[in-house]
Amino acid sequence: MPRMILPRESRPGKPDQDAGDRSDESPVVPWRKLLAWYRANRREMPWRGSRDPYAVWVSETMLQQTRIETVRGYFERFLAHFPDLRALAAADTADVLKLWEGLGYYSRARNLHAAARRVAESGRFPETAAEWAALPGVGPYTAAALASICADQPEPVVDGNVTRVAMRLRATPGDGRSPQERAAIAAWLRPAITASGAPGDFNQAVMELGETLCSPKAPKCLLCPLRAACRASAKGIPERFPARRPPKALPVRRFFAFIVPDATGRILLAQRPETGLLGGLWELPMAPIVATPGKRNGAAAARRALDALGLQARTLRSLGEIVHVFSHFRQELHVWEAVGAEERRRRKNRSFVHPADVAVATASTRALALCSESRD
Repeated sequence: MPRMILPRESRPGKPDQDAGDRSDESPVVPWRKLLAWYRANRREMPWRGSRDPYAVWVSETMLQQTRIETVRGYFERFLAHFPDLRALAAADTADVLKLWEGLGYYSRARNLHAAARRVAESGRFPETAAEWAALPGVGPYTAAALASICADQPEPVVDGNVTRVAMRLRATPGDGRSPQERAAIAAWLRPAITASGAPGDFNQAVMELGETLCSPKAPKCLLCPLRAACRASAKGIPERFPARRPPKALPVRRFFAFIVPDATGRILLAQRPETGLLGGLWELPMAPIVATPGKRNGAAAARRALDALGLQARTLRSLGEIVHVFSHFRQELHVWEAVGAEERRRRKNRSFVHPADVAVATASTRALALCSESRD
């Protein structure tokens, strides 16, 4: 294996250089030790070790903004139902969303489905990062991962874990979130990934290091194969890199959500538009709450909201509240069961269905569980 060092102009300068100084100089990193550590310690995952572009593509799409342990079961069920590209391309969108139900960020599923159809039509999988990035829903991170793992392209993957490792190694100021910062990290990693001879393993090794040892809090520096080259660790302040942004307060959106059963046990659900948030999913009929209802006027306010939805009920029963956090807002559902309800005005996007037969938004699934629990 070729010796993996950075060019001479990228080697470290004075050892007492302040952590906040901006410098083009970088430490000489023993990447071979990282690869050896990865190959000896990598975690077993259903998709790991595969070079099948379809399987790797599905896994990388699911892993976007989702924990590995959550993805395991979804990945196995998805491939059992859609074992190859042709099966996915031929599927109905509703079936794809149903398999994705509960995984969140449903635009990933819609984009994966649309892109699979495009690839199936072309008759070949992309190989380069640029070809992958031309597909719907495939960003720079996923494109680099697919090109490196499946086609040995020397494309650095730069996600949150990789950013944290790189910024700690060099004690780089900043929070690492801007496109400019991530492009600089990719440029710094490119000579090493090229020299590695194993681009896929290299990318997965850096990500694995960030996921398991170089964690945001309480990093396990004593176990790290790159500790000798890490400036942040040498200074005793690894947790300061990257710099942390203060958390933003999320706006709150409050809704009445109504569980309306019919005589056969079906539930009235509304299907959201195909585009936009939760596109194509089904959810309980909802009406916005102008002000948080108090205990005395809650039922009256709920009945007015039910009427605005074109529904009427013999009785209403409060089931409690559900809080669901999206990336850009916090949703609060005040859940009511409408007993003996009827539709005064029919709406084309609403139907009485069995929730198990359609893809239901997570918040509505949790509300339905709340109703089931209240009957136990």
